[in-house]
Amino acid sequence: MKEVKEETVQTNKSISRRNFIRNTAMATGLITIVPRHVLGRGFTSPNDKINLGYIGLGKQGGILANKFISNTVAQIVAGAEVWSSKREGFKELVGQYYAEKKGLSRYDTVTTYLNYQELLERKDIDGVVIATPDHWHAKQSIDAMKSGKDVFCEKPMTNTIKDGRDMVNALKKYDRVLQVGSMQRSWERFIKANEIVKSGKLGDIKKVLVNVGDPYRSYDLPFQETPEGVDWNLWCGPVPLIHYHDTIAPEVVKTYPAWRDFKEIGGGRLADWGTHMFDIAQWCLGMDRTGPVSFIPPKDPKATRGLRMFYENGIELVHEDFGRGWAVRFIGSEGSLDVSRSFLETTPSSILMSNGDHTKELLKDQGNHYQNWLDSIKTRQQPICDVEIGHRSASLCHVANIAYELNRPLQWNPVTEKFKDDREANKMRKRKKRNYA
Repeated sequence: MKEVKEETVQTNKSISRRNFIRNTAMATGLITIVPRHVLGRGFTSPNDKINLGYIGLGKQGGILANKFISNTVAQIVAGAEVWSSKREGFKELVGQYYAEKKGLSRYDTVTTYLNYQELLERKDIDGVVIATPDHWHAKQSIDAMKSGKDVFCEKPMTNTIKDGRDMVNALKKYDRVLQVGSMQRSWERFIKANEIVKSGKLGDIKKVLVNVGDPYRSYDLPFQETPEGVDWNLWCGPVPLIHYHDTIAPEVVKTYPAWRDFKEIGGGRLADWGTHMFDIAQWCLGMDRTGPVSFIPPKDPKATRGLRMFYENGIELVHEDFGRGWAVRFIGSEGSLDVSRSFLETTPSSILMSNGDHTKELLKDQGNHYQNWLDSIKTRQQPICDVEIGHRSASLCHVANIAYELNRPLQWNPVTEKFKDDREANKMRKRKKRNYA
């Protein structure tokens, strides 16, 4: 009874605060934009700016800053990064843009931090964009949701199966909105592919080929001295303290760093691109909330292609290079469909071109995956690539990596998220976290 009474008191306080603000605005004849945190957790004013903080200010962080920086609904106010030079670069990038927009010589209200926990302590931040290496995604996302923030998390959503389920549970517990950066779901060509496959125009789907990169490998780069300007202990964080190498963490980033290749901090190019292309296969097949139940690796233990996967309904999914780059091929009884970021084609062509020549122009549209997240923050509805979808697409890649590594058939239960009669494989669903404090 005491708990009910306390809850009622808190509810009445919240209602009273909102009524006071509303009545004051009405009495003075003003339309007021009030910060969200003043109105109470979870409340979103349609006129309010969504304040964003960024965690991870390297190459992808900069790309994502450009996706949100010009949005009139969002305002970037903070960033966190273990490299001092990247913190300064982020402040300059964002500050220069806002200064030009506001007609100012300087714009200094973007604050940066070494430790992301300090960023999460800020009550004025509504959402965080997480663009750190994969091994950080789960902890930073869960910490952000616990602090009351909504999350845009880069793909792959996690680096282990257990971390993915923990993120799903955290979202339910803290009632947050999370978008995974598998932005192909917002592209018109992939939306069209999804429509065609589900329409039955290809007939019964028997097999799907997916070409993405190689499975992960253990960290094997030679030792290099850690440069000044980076907190390497914090870069590694919850994973083993591997030695520094500029291939995985360059101070000046020209291309995507290669940390993605290594088991300790990524899922190989299989997971990096798999959470784009396997994700499309899952979506089109209607398998967003599940996954294959059988994984059969190639006989050659050194092979990096050839893994066969089977869904419970018998559809075969194959990690195979079919000669068209990173792409997906759906093979049905009445036709086939190939889709990538460069093309969408069907055999026969009449399946795709039923709408006439306008189809090609339509397929140039990449939608707005980022606006979809901002809209979801306001409506409190989950976005197009929610946490469960991100978890399932990442899990498929994690199980695939385990199958390649163990080089034996695995039976996977997508409901219990356990392997059947394989103790070693089940241990690989999670990894011990390092105490880095």
